[in-house]
Amino acid sequence: MDVKSTLSYLYWLLCQFELITCSYLMEPWEKVLFYSFNLALLGLLLYTTYVCVAFHASSAFQLLCSFLGNPRENALSVVK
Repeated sequence: MDVKSTLSYLYWLLCQFELITCSYLMEPWEKVLFYSFNLALLGLLLYTTYVCVAFHASSAFQLLCSFLGNPRENALSVVK
């Protein structure tokens, strides 16, 4: 895949995005606000997802390790 076709495909995707969001009707300063707001929300969503998934995976892994590694403890002591 050459660079020219990749750039034309990315330009086509941008045009599709502008058509779907009707941002082609906006003035340049409105586009900047719109895109920066959307990027900020996307960044916050990705960060929150990363933190929550990492926390839940870590706690599930610790619980699994405690069940497999130390059978003398009961589950209530692990939860506390």
